[in-house]
Amino acid sequence: MRAFADLLDRLIYTRSRNAKLALIGTYLRDTPDPDRGWAIAALTGDLDLPAVKSATIRALITERTDPVLFAMSRDFVGDTAETVALLWPEPPPGAVSDADPLTLDTVVTRLASLSRSDAPRALADMLDRLESDERYALLKLATGALRVGVSARLAKTALAQAFGLDVDAVEEVWHGLAPPYAELFAWAEGRGQQPHAADLPVFRPFMLAHPLDDGAVDLADYAAEWKWDGIRVQLVHVGGETRLYSRAGDDITAAFPEVAAAFRTAGVLDGELLVRGEGQGASVHEDAGAASFNALQQRLGRKVVSKAMLADYPAFVRLYDILFDGAQDLRDQPWTARRARLEAFVPQLDPTVFDLSRLIDAADFDALADIRSGARDAAIEGVMLKRRDSPYVAGRRVGLWYKWKRDPLVADCVMMYAQRGSGKRSSFYSDYTFGCWTADPAEGGELLPVGKAYSGFTDAELKDLDRFVRQHTVQRFGPVREVEKTLVLEVAFDSIHASKRHKSGVAMRFPRISRIRTDKPAAEADHVATLLKLVS
Repeated sequence: MRAFADLLDRLIYTRSRNAKLALIGTYLRDTPDPDRGWAIAALTGDLDLPAVKSATIRALITERTDPVLFAMSRDFVGDTAETVALLWPEPPPGAVSDADPLTLDTVVTRLASLSRSDAPRALADMLDRLESDERYALLKLATGALRVGVSARLAKTALAQAFGLDVDAVEEVWHGLAPPYAELFAWAEGRGQQPHAADLPVFRPFMLAHPLDDGAVDLADYAAEWKWDGIRVQLVHVGGETRLYSRAGDDITAAFPEVAAAFRTAGVLDGELLVRGEGQGASVHEDAGAASFNALQQRLGRKVVSKAMLADYPAFVRLYDILFDGAQDLRDQPWTARRARLEAFVPQLDPTVFDLSRLIDAADFDALADIRSGARDAAIEGVMLKRRDSPYVAGRRVGLWYKWKRDPLVADCVMMYAQRGSGKRSSFYSDYTFGCWTADPAEGGELLPVGKAYSGFTDAELKDLDRFVRQHTVQRFGPVREVEKTLVLEVAFDSIHASKRHKSGVAMRFPRISRIRTDKPAAEADHVATLLKLVS
């Protein structure tokens, strides 16, 4: 655990991407199997130890220290694992032998084999044998919440660079392998052949788009289509098996069984998973049929889907691209050729579950801009621009695909509550709940919460907001501070939807702080009625 704890500690305090790549690469080269395999699984989010839950850890520490002290410390530190690692009683001198150190393999193998009832004692025994930074690493490992500023892609890039591999080749085989990835490291070190997953329904990395921040593109070189507001999915049917994968490579087949059951043609497709809106009938039409993302959320994250849920929120996929037609890999072909193959492929599919994303017919870029500006459909997020000669390549490649999101909506809201963040922000009040007025405050209107945001501001603005919270707190509710209702925040959001779960009756999509309005009195912030008019 010592080497893994040191790695996490250095990653937490390292901002540079290249420095993080170097740290992970050095660890992977210097650490033997299977420890390095478990480490890379943890960094990529592929390690699951279901026997250990946060409640288990809280129960263990409250048995060993004052519960009030723990609660106050947790509130101050902002992270359960760090708090427990610091408060855990140190073992008496000589109780821990340096001759038998805990390895990552020992920890993972032991915790993976335990039931929830047996896990607490085993975890406590391990914590008793470790120093505080190792305890922190163990707890983060056990709960699957490393939060060290390393994405799965970055970790895989570090592995590829450390051993002179192509990161796309690593991605290609990743989902056909299981931790601790012995075959992968054998290939990386020249001790084995490159793994292949041709006959397995594995995930292939998505092609992604760069934001079109400014400038125009020539529509003679680029095709335009709508960017639908669902979740990007990959459908794979190989060897009689069907899988649905999210953009992160998570297997979401069980959550959408009707989609998986309907895809029985060999191939790999890329599309947008959506939920059909009310009153659209049995088939799906290009310019209708898709409900808002708020409706899709009712289906996300469910391990078991009821018949009522299937009936109330029927899912379908609007198809963008084709990666494999049968066993033929089409990714090296230009977009125009793949589009033609996709158009020929779609008629084989059930039209109540699959349809083709229509291209936008625009004479030139200015005409496209006019079409985009008028798009406020609940399921449209913007426009995609795809270079006609582009192959399908993993990740973001400059100049090939662009996403041109519709302009965000904005509202002036009043900060109501604040809470500390996690990780690097654990010392700052960086999560803000904000509200709008039910009526003019001079006529008895009150503020109702309409959203929560923790992004959009600079580091300097974060310090200003944190200072405001500390200087204007009026009440505390555990980790939450209620503040004086005097600071106006201009909040940007992609869309807003009706919500029965919120007292205000609305829920924002992707809210972020776009401006701190110190120039505006709180009484002049927006009303809930104004937001209701924007509901899509």
